[in-house]
Amino acid sequence: MATPQTATPTQGIDPQIQAACDAFRRDYAATKAEIAKAIVGHDEIIDGVLICLFTGGHALLEGVPGLGKTALIRALADALSLKFSRIQFTPDLMPADVIGTNVIQEDEHGHRQFKFMTGPIFAQIVLADEINRATPKTQSALLEAMQEKQVTAGGEVRPLERPFFVMATQNPLEQEGTYPLPEAQLDRFFFKLQVKYSGRQELHEILNRTTKEYRPVIKPVLDGEKIVEHQKLIRRVVIAPHVQDYAIRCTLATHPGGEYAVPQVNQYVRVGVSPRAAQTISLAAKVRALLDGRYHCSFQDVKDVLAPALRHRMILNFEGEAEGQTTDKIVEAILAGVPTQVPDVVGAK
Repeated sequence: MATPQTATPTQGIDPQIQAACDAFRRDYAATKAEIAKAIVGHDEIIDGVLICLFTGGHALLEGVPGLGKTALIRALADALSLKFSRIQFTPDLMPADVIGTNVIQEDEHGHRQFKFMTGPIFAQIVLADEINRATPKTQSALLEAMQEKQVTAGGEVRPLERPFFVMATQNPLEQEGTYPLPEAQLDRFFFKLQVKYSGRQELHEILNRTTKEYRPVIKPVLDGEKIVEHQKLIRRVVIAPHVQDYAIRCTLATHPGGEYAVPQVNQYVRVGVSPRAAQTISLAAKVRALLDGRYHCSFQDVKDVLAPALRHRMILNFEGEAEGQTTDKIVEAILAGVPTQVPDVVGAK
């Protein structure tokens, strides 16, 4: 992932927009620095989570227990002045435990009436911890909130406060007591980030911090209003028709039997990605461009975000699973097989 830097003013860009871009990079760097007080390494994961935050998406972190997934999310929550709630997903968790429920209350005059008691979903940062340990019925309680930023309960629609950001942790499906997330739920996650083991030097630093008297103090550096401003700025970043067309062709390349499908997709993929994937690639590429000091997207920006945007949206067929293929390998094949430039660019003006 790109490292935020202070860019020099770009010729032809309005000074106000340039100032907003500089402010975004400063806030991004400040937030990342606060998280680094508690988390050792995992730079790509932190960048991925922050990209989700600043684009208005949601992040899914997958890894075995003990790698710091929950600690990372808590550190981010501490660095933001937002309402935070944590939901520990378990097999006996019910949808009402997530969104809330109507209860009967009696006033001082003996009159009874229903009152809606909000659940933990009514926050701005929601940590869905070990989300795949709950049943699909309970997991589905997040669908409306993640897509439409609202909750319907008791016949009434209740909007959620912006920004609204779900960060979920997931144990690998091979572990005991897990349920696969429904495809509709997976598609609502902006990125799927795979948290891997720390290296030798990182483990030294982890032990120095956690087995001694080190106590990180994380200070809030961003509030909701500023985050919403940055989200609006990102959508104004320019993506040229030929770069957007490349992102679209990479998306269409996941569709088996399609015009742009690479051979590995036709052989190993059962279901390709939805248009949400193209939206994800475009928005994430815009963040990468801003972090690199540019106000326009490049082909490399698209390539850099392709794996976390696509890996959880493709479904392998039986042959792919039997031969040990992964969606990351399919993404590598797409990167190798889809050219950046083509003679005809659909959508060019």
